[in-house]
Amino acid sequence: MIENRLRVKLALIMTYFVFAILLNSVGTVILQVINSYQVSKEAASVLEGFKDLPIALVSFLVAAYLPRFGYRRAMLVGTTAVGLACLLMPVIPGFLMSKVLFFIVGSAFGMVKVSLYSTVGLITDDRQQHASVMNVIEGMFMMGVLSGYWLFGAFMDADNPSSLGWLNVYWWLAGLSFINVLLLLVTPFSNPVPEGKPMPVREFIAMLKLTYKPLVMVFIISAFLYVLIEQGIGTWLPTFNNEVLNLPTDISVQITSIFAACLAFGRLGAGALMKFFNWYWLLNVCLVVMAVLILVVMPMAGDIDYSVKVTWDNIPAAAFLLPVIGLFMAPIYPAINSIMLSSLPVQQHSPMTGLIVIFSALGGTTGSVITGVVFGRFDGQTAFYFSVIPIAAIMVSLFFFRRLTQVEQGAQATT
Repeated sequence: MIENRLRVKLALIMTYFVFAILLNSVGTVILQVINSYQVSKEAASVLEGFKDLPIALVSFLVAAYLPRFGYRRAMLVGTTAVGLACLLMPVIPGFLMSKVLFFIVGSAFGMVKVSLYSTVGLITDDRQQHASVMNVIEGMFMMGVLSGYWLFGAFMDADNPSSLGWLNVYWWLAGLSFINVLLLLVTPFSNPVPEGKPMPVREFIAMLKLTYKPLVMVFIISAFLYVLIEQGIGTWLPTFNNEVLNLPTDISVQITSIFAACLAFGRLGAGALMKFFNWYWLLNVCLVVMAVLILVVMPMAGDIDYSVKVTWDNIPAAAFLLPVIGLFMAPIYPAINSIMLSSLPVQQHSPMTGLIVIFSALGGTTGSVITGVVFGRFDGQTAFYFSVIPIAAIMVSLFFFRRLTQVEQGAQATT
């Protein structure tokens, strides 16, 4: 039994790893389509929407039905579709194909994330174990993001930014996807199908009814704001490095891996910290430090000497300091997800995860588009200054989230 659980965890981690590289390559691809296809910043920002809106739509439509379809089957379909899309990227180069790729990746991830989160509930026995597994999986997701920046950077030509050589990375990503398909095929999954006749309409309505709970509504607002901040910064960080900090394209992408590394280490360490500190105060300290970093680093970015050619030997300090925001951003998302899911019965995890994915996707698209529009019409510093507003807003939402979780726990204790 323990061995089977370990194999399932490995399969979940590897599945998430593949999607981590592709989902978070949108910032790199935005930079490259601007250079390779001469696309404007406002137009390039829609790639986030092609990724996130299908995630929201698919999650909304299928979350309630996945327990009957099968979690492993859903992950197999999603991973196979993504592998085929990767094969087409270098064969049919163009901005349109980039949109198609992210549409397929987003649609597949809508099924995969709901299946993965629901499976975690089946292989863990209590809240502490659930939170631990969630943090490990989310931490490894960020390790995939980190790997992706260096993988893409290895195929980029700093001397010829308009080169299409970066598309060759998709041959490797297709191979990784199909290896993961094989891993899923040989991994035994426990996916108990609900008893009785299929009632998909009732299951779908049950997911919608969750939004009537005040706790769920405040959680949704918190998750939306968090992802708005993360994607607004993470998606546009390579372009910020390139245009504001004057870094070459390959270094602009590779140094963004610091952001992913900080998110990864922050999430892997968050589980240990939360054993000793109250989650509410820990997350508030993180939010305050995030705001301070933005207010400190943005003025530094205004003092760049554009006449100097930047190499790894003379990279400005701002390029190293800004990505550190990921370390303090890291604990927020898995913490609030775990608190929310562990407050519900296991049979509600699938529909709740559907809501998490939907509103996270909407938050990501909103953050990326707002940042892209402000970046294009004003400048990168102004665009990043704007992130202080949702940071303040999420502090307010977390205050109410804590109060409502306390009420929910009190109600459960009396039943």
